[in-house]
Order: sequence, then C-alpha cells, then structure tokens
Amino acid sequence: MNEPLRVWIDQALCTGDGLCVQYAPEVFEFDVDGLAYVKDDTGELLATPGSRVDVPDNLRLDVISSAKECPGDCIHVVRTADDVEVAGPEA
Repeated sequence: MNEPLRVWIDQALCTGDGLCVQYAPEVFEFDVDGLAYVKDDTGELLATPGSRVDVPDNLRLDVISSAKECPGDCIHVVRTADDVEVAGPEA
C-alpha cells in the first residue's frame, strides 16, 4: 500500500501501554494524563482528542503495526483519500 495515510487515537480507549510510542515515537507520545496522542510533522504533541496527522512514508509500517498490536484497539489508520480504515478496530 502506497497511498497517503492519516492516524488518530481514541483516547477514551487508550490503556497507556505505550506500544505505539515504542513503534513510532516520531508519531506518538504520552501526555501528562498518561494517554497517547499523535504528534504533527514538527514533533508537537496534539493534545486535542481525536487529532489526526499524516503518516510519514518511512513510518507507514510502524504505525500500522502499532494499530494492530494496540491492546486498547484505539489507534485508527485511515486512507487520506477516502477515510477508510486500513488498520485499527474498524479495519
């Protein structure tokens, strides 16, 4: 799959296990509440729940793996073109 992707986290389901941060620390980070959030392309944490960011091409597999392995099933990876989920609980 070479299509552009976006990712977001449903913080209501986040268990704070940190697998996403281990897989792709350039994309995911914990906030002070112990939950994971996405970071924009400058590395700034987007602490608004449900914020979406583009998945860098070189991190595509890491972000998809994080969605598949997430124990909280809270990471959603969608195609940018049509918003169809390719990895996560609704894939």
